[in-house]
Amino acid sequence: MNLLIKNGRVVDPSQGLDAIADVLISDGKIAKIDGHIEGSNVEVFDAKGLVVAPGFIDAHTHLREPGYEGKEDIESGTKAAAAGGITTVFCMANTDPVIDSSILVSGLKERIARKAAVNVEVIGAVTKGLKGEELAEMGDMAEAGAIAFSDDGRWIANSRIFRSALEYASAFDKIIISHAEDETLAAGGYMNEGLTSTKLGIPGIPAAAEDIAVARDIILAELTGARLHVAHVSTKGAVELIRQAKARGVKVTAEATVHHMTLTDSAVVGYNTAAKVSPPLRTAEHVEAVRRGVKDGTIDIIVTDHAPHSFKDKDVEFRYAPNGAVGLETSIAVALTDLYHTGILTLEEMIDRMSAAPSRLFSLDRGNLKIGSRADVTILDLNKEWTIEGRKFYSKSKLTPFEGKRRRGKAAGAIVNGKIVMKDGIVL
Repeated sequence: MNLLIKNGRVVDPSQGLDAIADVLISDGKIAKIDGHIEGSNVEVFDAKGLVVAPGFIDAHTHLREPGYEGKEDIESGTKAAAAGGITTVFCMANTDPVIDSSILVSGLKERIARKAAVNVEVIGAVTKGLKGEELAEMGDMAEAGAIAFSDDGRWIANSRIFRSALEYASAFDKIIISHAEDETLAAGGYMNEGLTSTKLGIPGIPAAAEDIAVARDIILAELTGARLHVAHVSTKGAVELIRQAKARGVKVTAEATVHHMTLTDSAVVGYNTAAKVSPPLRTAEHVEAVRRGVKDGTIDIIVTDHAPHSFKDKDVEFRYAPNGAVGLETSIAVALTDLYHTGILTLEEMIDRMSAAPSRLFSLDRGNLKIGSRADVTILDLNKEWTIEGRKFYSKSKLTPFEGKRRRGKAAGAIVNGKIVMKDGIVL
């Protein structure tokens, strides 16, 4: 059956579209956009008062499968994505076993085909076992469908290995995604180094740990001419390094998480392990720099770095709690509340950074509502008032640093390949 989205405000940054219109979807493709469309034998989604946007894409998530299914799995993680209005997620390779071979990529993709509620792209490891010592089978993984490569969670400190990785990935026109943090400088730290860490008596991680790693990575990207993507940028120094590199023509792109744009290290007060993430939440000065970077395009995309853990894992002394927070079911609401309604980003900019831009960056066949394109659609209620309650999440992890916060704005629907997978917060 075809699907007709009626009466919505259609916003598509890829074609400068912002108008009240109907959208007809046929055979999983965008068939027509017009001021008024009549259709027979169609399912109707009434989007009056809502925004109809290209499907949102989260290029940085941890679905935990294989190996850590107690924290999350493909089914629960993609249902969480659908509930949050996200139609495509990228899953990172730091699983058990690590996704570092074509066999594992193929096996994971087979599981995805059977279990996923939304589109899932697989990111392969850069080095075998994430050990930073020997390159993984990137060529074979690329042929098996890996969209990019990352040792996320660890920085590849060996510069020779990292240079080789950049050169090898460029042969397949793939991007290396770097978790840029000098581990020797970050060692022994558990949150941002600063006034708050001093007051709490928690050893800190200086912003310089990120800045140093980003600088090294950019230098090697410039040397090789390869494509580098800097994950979860959190410091003003890193933003400026990326800005300068882009001005020189270096093939560097970057992402920022919703939490690094909306929370400061004060969220840790009370030894709140739900706010213990990597890189750590920074001070307001760094948050403002990251926001400016997203605004001016220095930082290309917004992601969640959805990293679920069980309550048992997090319910320990702060220093022993694992890093990570969930974000798939809150990212759109937090972005609308703290970035759009505050005037930091326009609606078009927010949709671009969370849909069109990641599609362009990773050469996906989505992220737009052009005629004939894949019918992945996110429908937004810009003004819905609600309170975040982790116990209601589809994710196996119920811990969020936004627990109890009142939000203005929420995803009202998600359509994947022409099929409604979420409506009014309920995954279908």
